[in-house]
Amino acid sequence: MKALAVFPGSREIKLVDMNDPDISEPDQVKLQILDVGICGTDKEICAFEYGTPPVGEDHLVIGHESLARVVAAGPAVTRLQPGDLVVPSVRRPCSHPDCRACRSGHQDYCYTGDFRERGIKEAHGYMAEFVVDSERYMNPVPTDMREIAVLIEPLTIAQKALDQASWMMQRRPPWFDPAKEGSEFGSGLTALVLGVGPVGLLGAMALVSAGFTTYVYSRELPPNPRIDLVTAIGARYISSQTLSFADLAGEAGNLDLVYEAVGQSHFAAQALRVLGTNGIFVMTGVPGLQALIEADPARLMRDMVLKNQILLGTVNAGTEAFAAAIDSLNGFHRAWPETVEALIGGRYLPEEASELILGRPAGIKSVIAFDSAA
Repeated sequence: MKALAVFPGSREIKLVDMNDPDISEPDQVKLQILDVGICGTDKEICAFEYGTPPVGEDHLVIGHESLARVVAAGPAVTRLQPGDLVVPSVRRPCSHPDCRACRSGHQDYCYTGDFRERGIKEAHGYMAEFVVDSERYMNPVPTDMREIAVLIEPLTIAQKALDQASWMMQRRPPWFDPAKEGSEFGSGLTALVLGVGPVGLLGAMALVSAGFTTYVYSRELPPNPRIDLVTAIGARYISSQTLSFADLAGEAGNLDLVYEAVGQSHFAAQALRVLGTNGIFVMTGVPGLQALIEADPARLMRDMVLKNQILLGTVNAGTEAFAAAIDSLNGFHRAWPETVEALIGGRYLPEEASELILGRPAGIKSVIAFDSAA
């Protein structure tokens, strides 16, 4: 079968031929990979900033945003059958018996750091024609989401963050009564999204759906199709080239939640300075190698203490976030069908993957289609 792999030792990226995997455990399923999304993590792995092959191997098959079809199931599989669509999760638990997070099925909160991540760390990813994995890491997807389901994994990052923010925003303020305020936890609150990539746009959709007055802030100037998507969902776009962070905060008022989705430490540090009183700053980006930046940690610490602020980092996602993301994406598609579909810039052959990863992105989300019918 075909697979796209990186070879850190020789610093190569190439399409390779591998043996088809076979089911070896009763709880495993064999998957035919349909779609694999390309993201910034793939680009950084292909720039050899990180990415670790499985133990004893010289290469790592990349790809972690995927949609697959079950083609075979082991005798102990109970939830899935051939023909079902699934989105596999990414992280696998560590083996330490005292890691409460991993032992309870919440490996996205792993204490030890000895987890494996498919396509990233010590486990082959999904940019291959076939994959075998355990049923418990599969997240079933309705068949009518076939064309957009590759967006589920990147949405889980926002979903996990907002689930935590919702919990804190509805329980921290002693004056807040969820029964009186209604079901939209963002009602009456203001959110700022940093970045107009897939994670930023999906995060903006989630915030608008939760009732936040939502601003999206990035470098792009109109006319730009990404800005059009922001407007289409009812958020307001502001370019950093026309308005500073300070002016933005003055116009938007108290920023109750800042959702960072750019992975730029300088940009994030500037935004942190305008986080509002009782605000939550969510970091989703993982900065690559960047130049040192000037910052004022004393001011940041003072503000966080005096304004009751929270700094929240979120990475990967567990079963609950996948289930919620599937429901949310379905809702987004009902509300903004053309906008959601426009997030996928195009589907390309596996032979084109390395060029897309190393070059400029084609549209917002480039997808490698292993299914010949895609």
